[in-house]
Amino acid sequence: MSLADLTLAELSEQLAAKTVTSVQATEACLTRIAETDPTLGAFLKVDGDGARRAAAEADASPRRGPLHGVPVALKDMILTVGLETTAGSRILQGFVPPHDATVTARLREAGAIIIGKTNLDEFAMGSSTETSAFQKSRNPYDPTRTPGGSSGGSAVAVAARQVFGSLGTDTGGSIRQPAALCNVVGLKPTWGRVSRSGVIAYASSLDQVGPFARTVRDTALLLQAIAGRDVADSTSADVAVPDYTASLEAGVKGLRVGLPREYFVEGMDPEVAQAIRDAAKTLEAAGATVEEVSLPHTKHALAAYYVIAPAEASSNLARYDGVRFGHRAKDVKQLRELYDRSREEGFGPEVKRRIMLGTFALSAGYHDAYYVKAQKVRTLIRRDFDAAFTKVDVLLSAASPTCAWPLGEKLDDPLAMYLMDVLTLPTNLAGLPGLSVPTAKSSRGLPIGAQLLGRPFDEATLLRTARALERERTLTTWRP
Repeated sequence: MSLADLTLAELSEQLAAKTVTSVQATEACLTRIAETDPTLGAFLKVDGDGARRAAAEADASPRRGPLHGVPVALKDMILTVGLETTAGSRILQGFVPPHDATVTARLREAGAIIIGKTNLDEFAMGSSTETSAFQKSRNPYDPTRTPGGSSGGSAVAVAARQVFGSLGTDTGGSIRQPAALCNVVGLKPTWGRVSRSGVIAYASSLDQVGPFARTVRDTALLLQAIAGRDVADSTSADVAVPDYTASLEAGVKGLRVGLPREYFVEGMDPEVAQAIRDAAKTLEAAGATVEEVSLPHTKHALAAYYVIAPAEASSNLARYDGVRFGHRAKDVKQLRELYDRSREEGFGPEVKRRIMLGTFALSAGYHDAYYVKAQKVRTLIRRDFDAAFTKVDVLLSAASPTCAWPLGEKLDDPLAMYLMDVLTLPTNLAGLPGLSVPTAKSSRGLPIGAQLLGRPFDEATLLRTARALERERTLTTWRP
């Protein structure tokens, strides 16, 4: 068995015991990437030399914790000093950040080895990792199918055993949905739990950084390293960070689990729906109580999201103008022409679509009719969750209404693609934590993930519940 087949926690134990070295683990990952990535397209940039140097330094230095010497990858929305960061867009091609994002710095401080940057939908705008300006990523369980998005590359890298963990961002489901489609664990923390400083913005009131890993314990270890207040991000919450591994094995006896009836949507794959009902029975058998709950404003979430997120994107992406950094059009004579041509050449079709949607929603005469109304709907959605959590401790649903679909199937139908996030984006509107954990294998041999949603800053309960499912399902050993 290759070292790359170990879980993060298993590797950590062997590194601590000095039965393996970080250099050996890093070489195992680089070998796996060389073997598999020409097919899978998980990485936009592999920093082999930098990873080898960092691994050698880790082996020579005192141990800093469970991530010390462990190779990981970062979604290419997250700044890495001296290493190109593109957000999957030609407009940032060649941009080399002068500093690390806070989450990057925290991983380095924990001793982790940054092995490279993973592919994504351009500026995280997509659900299939097909809008990347550079390449498509493919699902390790069926390379003719999508890995999900927008953090598809990060999910693929973990599922294919190319790294032991990774970070993604989740604006409307971009961690949980690809985790579900790729048979890995993906966690979107509460908005404000993890710093966004140095993370390229899509929609600032929705974006959140979170981990991917093969097991719940590995996910907890990664979250432990990156969570907590950051003075460089005024929106990061000054809330104590618990020991996420302390209660993992506590079980779910007495836990109240809610099944939102609105999350069994029209057109849902029957196998996915059945997998979630089976997961509910598993939790019930482990001592939890399960009851149906209602989130009545869910039906308005998709429309509200696709007003709010593009509106924020149209503002955030205005900085890419060809003047200060990023792509700059050549042979222009006037400032307006520089703006127009730089953005025309640098942005892809989906990014242009969302900028135009957002600019329209914020424009005079439409601001109140669309943006303000969407924000009011957002408040109602949060109140639905608040009411549900007076009755239950955790909500259980699917993370995606279907299993992975063939590449190209929805690319030319934006609405069909947007509908793939219908079960995940309400969580972002409400700012709550959400997690996807492998729960079943479809009749076609494709992964199905269960989504768990919790109260603000209660990631520990989600991890404990996910661990209870993981113990019974044993899907962590299912190799692509």
